This record gives sequence, C-alpha cells and structure tokens, in this order.
Amino acid sequence: MKLLPFIFLIAFWMICPKSNSAQTPDALSKVWVADNGDGTYTNPVLYTDYSDPDAVRVGDDYYMTASSFNCVPGLPILHSRDLVNWKLIGHALEKQVPLDVFDKVQHGGGVWAPCIRYHKNEFYIYYPDPDFGIYMVKATNPAGPWSEPLLVYGGKGLIDPSPLWDDDGKAYLVYALAGSRAGVKSIILVNRMNPEGTKLIGNSVMVFDGHKDHPTVEGPKFYKRNGYYYIFAPAGGVATGWQLVLRSKNVFGPYETKTVMAQGKTDINGPHQGAWVDTKTGEHWFLNFQDLFAYGRVVHLNPMKWVNDWPVIGVDVDVDGCGDPVRTYKKPNVGKTYPKITPPESDEFNTSELGLQWQWHANYQTTWGFPSGNMGFYRLNCIPRQADAVNLWNVSNMLLQKFPAPEFSATAKLTFDARFDGEEIGLIVMGLDYGRIALKRENGKLFLKNATCKNADKGTKEELLEGPALDVNTVYFRVAVKQGAECQFSYSTDGTSFTTFGNGFKAREGKWIGAKVGFYALRDGIINDAGSADIDWFRIEK
Repeated sequence: MKLLPFIFLIAFWMICPKSNSAQTPDALSKVWVADNGDGTYTNPVLYTDYSDPDAVRVGDDYYMTASSFNCVPGLPILHSRDLVNWKLIGHALEKQVPLDVFDKVQHGGGVWAPCIRYHKNEFYIYYPDPDFGIYMVKATNPAGPWSEPLLVYGGKGLIDPSPLWDDDGKAYLVYALAGSRAGVKSIILVNRMNPEGTKLIGNSVMVFDGHKDHPTVEGPKFYKRNGYYYIFAPAGGVATGWQLVLRSKNVFGPYETKTVMAQGKTDINGPHQGAWVDTKTGEHWFLNFQDLFAYGRVVHLNPMKWVNDWPVIGVDVDVDGCGDPVRTYKKPNVGKTYPKITPPESDEFNTSELGLQWQWHANYQTTWGFPSGNMGFYRLNCIPRQADAVNLWNVSNMLLQKFPAPEFSATAKLTFDARFDGEEIGLIVMGLDYGRIALKRENGKLFLKNATCKNADKGTKEELLEGPALDVNTVYFRVAVKQGAECQFSYSTDGTSFTTFGNGFKAREGKWIGAKVGFYALRDGIINDAGSADIDWFRIEK
C-alpha cells in the first residue's frame, strides 16, 4: 500500500502536459491545419510548396511525393490515412546526381514532377531531371532506405514520367517534353518499358499533340480502368491552366480528350497536375496543386466521380462534365476517423537528426553544419563566400524550409561564435527577391545588418542597411510574414522585447519553388578554421 502514492505520482507525471516548450516532430501546426475537426476540411490540405504532387494508396495508407528541384534531400515522402492529415516521413533522394553538378546550387534544376507507384510489393518513384533524363528509385519501405537513382532513359528535356504495368505483364512509360531544354513541348509520348521498369524498349510514340487546344500539356499520369487507358495531364500553364484527361482502348491511342476540372467561378487558379486515388469505401479523390507564387504550389484535395467512364473532378455545378475546385468539403470516408497531423515546422534541435522539414540548396557537405545530439543545438559553420558575389543567389549552404501558411512568424535563438572579422550568420527569406537579418563581425565587434535584394537571379546588388553593434553574441531573430508574403524582420537580445530592423519587403518565389525561410553562415576568405553559430531553436507561430 505504501507504493500507491509513488505510483500515482509517476502516472500523474506521465499523463500531464510537460512545461518544456520543446516541440516534438508530431506537434500540430500553429499556423495551418486543414482538418476543421467537424468532419470537413478546408483547402489547401497542405499550405506548403509540395509541387506536382503524386500519390498512391496501399491498403489503408496513402503515400505522396512531390517535386523538390534543387533542394536536398529531395523527393519528400508524406503519409496519410485520410488524405487530409499528412505527416512527412522521409525523403527518397539523399543526394542528387550527378554529384559534381548538384554539389553546387542549380536553381530550377534537379527533380521535376515525379510519380510514385506500388508494384509487386515495392514502391517505385520515377522522376525527371530535365537536363539529364528520367531516373527511378525504389524501396520496400516508403520511409526508406531507397535505392540509388537509376537512369532509365537519358536525354535532355524529358520530363514528368509515369509508369503503367498492364494486366498482361507488359509495362509502359508516359512522359512529356520541356520546351526550355528540348525545344519541343505540348506533346505526350508513350514508350514500352521492360517489366522490371529499368529501361525503355523501342521508340516513343506521340499519343497527343496539345498545341491547338491544350497548349503546354504536361505532367501526364497513367492509369487503367474498365478497359480504358487514361492519361491525366494538365494543360494551359501552371497558374492559369486546367485538368485534361485522355482515354483510349489502346495504349498507343488514338485518345479522346475531355477537360474535367477548371477554375470556373472560384478563386482557385490553375487547378491541375496531381494524383487520382480511391478509398476502400469506393470513393474517388484527386490531389492537385494551386500556384500561390511566393507560397509555392500548395496541395488541394478535390472529390472525384466517374460519369460514363469519364472522371469529373471537383463539383460540377452546371453539369457540363467539368468540375470546379472546392474550398471546404466533407472529408473522405476511409472507414475510420484519424487524429490531426501536420508536417513539421518548428525545431528544438534536441536530437541527433536534423528535422525532416529542412533542406539545403545543394548536396549537403559535412563542413556546412551538424546536429549536436544531446547538447541541444544545430551547429552552422561559416563557409567562404564567392569572392566576386554581389548577392547570395548562388550560396549553396542555406538551411531552409518552406513557407507553412499565409501568415506566420519564424523566430530563432542562436549564439554566434565569430572567430574572425568578415564572418556572419543570418536569418533569410530566400527567393528571386530576398531579405535577411544578420550579425557580422567587423573590427572585433558584432554588428547588425539588414539587406534586401530584388531580382537576385539577375545579379543585382543588395541594398544593405548598417545596424548597431551588439555587446552580446546570443540573439533572437524573427521574421513576421503577413498576407501577400509581406515580410518584416526584428531582433531581440532577451527573447521578449523585439525591435524592428530594416525595411519591410515582399517575398517572391524562387526558381520553380516557393519562398523559403531559414539560415546561412558565411565568411570572407579562406582559413584553416571558421566561426560558427549554434541555433538553439526555431519556432513557427502565429
């Protein structure tokens, strides 16, 4: 009996909320949750730049991947049980190949629209690199490990592949062409593939030419249903287009066409490029993106039904066979109710692994930074900047994450151990235009800096604002992002009272990606050691 009070105290400690503010990887977002908690959801289900989403259902589980372009690790893998609540569980691409190319930042290059499929107890992802060709990676566990990239079909301008394993064991690959690399676009091609999915066989066949009525047709996804071959393919441009579907009784055509979703009278522009999935209860749904520019291409979920063997996506208000995208709608019936989940945003840096939300602008190099495990911070080292650089556009060692909501604040606590003059650490909002707040050592002292740069990709110089010297090396940096991607930086030395510093600026998207927020650490010149910054925590809040 004497043990009961002790046991009670242990039980009480285990179930009560802890006072520690450290955010766990499964913590719910404080700025965007699509699940309304009443059986409905509000689009976007992911207010985050998971561009060109593709998904597959395996049993009760849904797995999604998306374009990652030059950002590393690439090919994010997200998991859901209800198509509304998504958890980021890993990446399929730890480094991009060729290594000698992607060890340096390649804005707009790298992983374009991928396709994920499940075949013979394995997950396959086919992804295009528009400069090198079509690659494949596979895994038995979607959380990894994934195989090394295999070049299935080499060539410049080959994009948006999607495989189909037919009922008779034959395999095919559909893909499109990027005008920027191939000099040809707005066509869809189908090629035979070996059953292992490792190489193409014979010639590619053009099955559709969209120049006349469906310009910039791209992003094809291959399916088969009721004896028809279907190719879901967006057309009309990223921000202005519509969702097209082709169907045929023969894999090589001819294909009939139908526009099955368009903006209509809604405020949801360019609703296209995505994935058809079903539920065990017999419902059909479509995951697609909307281009919100600085916020990236965010993910929407739309109901889908079949009418006369044609899909209708969204809500067909005027019953013309073409649906309009929905804003708020009843959640999918998956047979059960699941808890709310959102991808990670904040990071306390208390483990031996970097949070899955973080990406570098190029293949990670060990010298850039490392977690400290139980010491509770992430160490960023000051890496030499390019001697002739006029701005930060070509800096590779940027540790960044996606914008998570239309409005939010990002605050970080860090300690800067600057060993030499010319070293600096900064919080940055990165895109074609960017802004940053920084500490830089000059003449043995730490000075605040603020800079903005317009059209950084075109080599324009920064507008630099000199700030006061600080007599401490632990500082809190914050950026507040308001509707329209309007940003304002501030700083604090006590974590309570923040002072606005620098002019506000409007964030812009990067090259095919949304704006991103995070850190950089640089120095002038090369020596045999470098200063560093220890990032204690990073928190996304209202």
